[in-house]
Amino acid sequence: MSIHVRPATRADLPGILAIYNDAVLTTTASYDYEPSTLAERAAWYDAHEKDDMPVFVAVGDAGEIVGWSSLSWFRPRWGYRFTVEDSVYVAADRRGQGIGRLLMVPVVAAARERGKHSIIAVIDAANDASIRLHASFGFEQAAHFREVGYKFDRWLDLVFMQLLLDQPQ
Repeated sequence: MSIHVRPATRADLPGILAIYNDAVLTTTASYDYEPSTLAERAAWYDAHEKDDMPVFVAVGDAGEIVGWSSLSWFRPRWGYRFTVEDSVYVAADRRGQGIGRLLMVPVVAAARERGKHSIIAVIDAANDASIRLHASFGFEQAAHFREVGYKFDRWLDLVFMQLLLDQPQ
């Protein structure tokens, strides 16, 4: 079975939405409580396009979306313009197959191409797979916040990991 990664299109939004909503309902990868609507995901996609923040999809042999990744602004203030945040989500039945690694490659490349200096990964501290994935790309833990999230009737810790890229030009 082969997986290929490409820039996302508007037609990919239902697949992206299904993966994200499953993560919302069943994991602490997102601290959202409620699933998103297709209209909300379309607005998210449009904002990414407007801001030149890429979204990528991993596509399986049958054309199905099996994962997605993106860059987003880390914070809206101008002083943060060289820092972005990454997101990586893989379909539940496809985790552990290297898809996250495939999705990270274009995200890091896109940050470099856009002259960014730093990528921040915001990860639930219990998400060992995501922490290992980011570490394999050179991300280092920059912060550990205790009990800043609450979901599934428990307090959640949050880890910030950071990758410093080339200086902006």
